Amino acid sequence: MATNTTDWRNAPDTDPHQAVETLRAALNRAGIVLPSLGADFANPDLKLVELGRVRADVAVRLARALEQGARE
Repeated sequence: MATNTTDWRNAPDTDPHQAVETLRAALNRAGIVLPSLGADFANPDLKLVELGRVRADVAVRLARALEQGARE
């Protein structure tokens, strides 16, 4: 079994605010809105994106969009 040795400290320097806007735009193109989507300010060094809570139907739409994209 292979293990993932990627350490978050070695990840590319990605701005979480830019990541949020990129994700928001992609989700909008798929007709999906995550109202709580935003940068997580709890620990800026981790550069986390908060996806937030969504209704079950939105989660299913998101899963279907991801599955469709994976097939393309």
